[in-house]
Amino acid sequence: MRTTRLGRSAVEVTELGFGGGPLGGLFAPLDDDTAANTLATAWSCGIRYFDTSPHYGIGHSERRIGEFLKGMPRDGFTLSTKVGRLLVEQDPAGRRDEPFHVPATHRRVWDFSRDGVLRSAEDSLARMGVDRVDLLFLHDAEEHFEDALREGYPALAELRAQGVVGAVGAGMYHPGMLTRLVEETDVDVVMLSGRYTLLDHSALDDLLPACSARGVSVLAASIFNSGLLATPRPAEGASFDYAPAAPEVLRRAREIAAVCEAHGVTLPQAAMAFPLLHPAVAGIVVGMRSPQEVRDDIAAFQAHVPDQVWADLVAAGLLDERARVHA
Repeated sequence: MRTTRLGRSAVEVTELGFGGGPLGGLFAPLDDDTAANTLATAWSCGIRYFDTSPHYGIGHSERRIGEFLKGMPRDGFTLSTKVGRLLVEQDPAGRRDEPFHVPATHRRVWDFSRDGVLRSAEDSLARMGVDRVDLLFLHDAEEHFEDALREGYPALAELRAQGVVGAVGAGMYHPGMLTRLVEETDVDVVMLSGRYTLLDHSALDDLLPACSARGVSVLAASIFNSGLLATPRPAEGASFDYAPAAPEVLRRAREIAAVCEAHGVTLPQAAMAFPLLHPAVAGIVVGMRSPQEVRDDIAAFQAHVPDQVWADLVAAGLLDERARVHA
């Protein structure tokens, strides 16, 4: 699997990265054996970039990924996690940590201060059993953006200067805020959730041009928009951005699927290939919860999507004409 260097850093990622949200029990329980087998399958298929967060199952995802990777050579993989939420112990009293299906042994406390970022990073290293991470992101800072920009980012830059992390950035769904971060700081990479997909091209307005101009890499996450683009024929009730898809959005997804099918391509195959056509996009990150999901995602990722698919989508008004449509 091809690897790409992020920004001006020395950190490299495989073009397909492993998203650790499902390992935290996102939307459904997940046992330790299945989690371990899923990670082992990803490794055997060539994935070497693993992304996680304290948020994912209040630490479960970090622990599971750390447990798996401790058996691998440290220079053989790229690992990222995130800051912005501290985990504080509490009595679960039978509660579950929705939408993650784990006992609510901790609660999350927002904190993008310097001390909060440093403590979060230290806690994550302990949970994963590593002495460094390759990438560290400000996470979901939309409602705390000024704090993240003015206090959180300098703390990340401090950790980067100390060699504790190799590259820094932010993982968010708001392209405008990420554009400010790119223009006002020295981040290496941004992880954009759901805003550069077959159904949402809003990153083309400002974020992707800013990243191209400043040499900042983009990792595209939520490329299936939480499910609508994950099946060849989107069904009624399919999820778009974690809510039932509106009729107009469902109609567009089905029209895109029909164009793909005319060229022998499935909707998930096109959804995985599309973000990587842009020169600023270094990779995609996909959540995986079972060995079969890994194998399915690998097969879709490796499929060839002819250039004519993109040209036909643009001609049909289904793809922004500003999108780069030739690999």
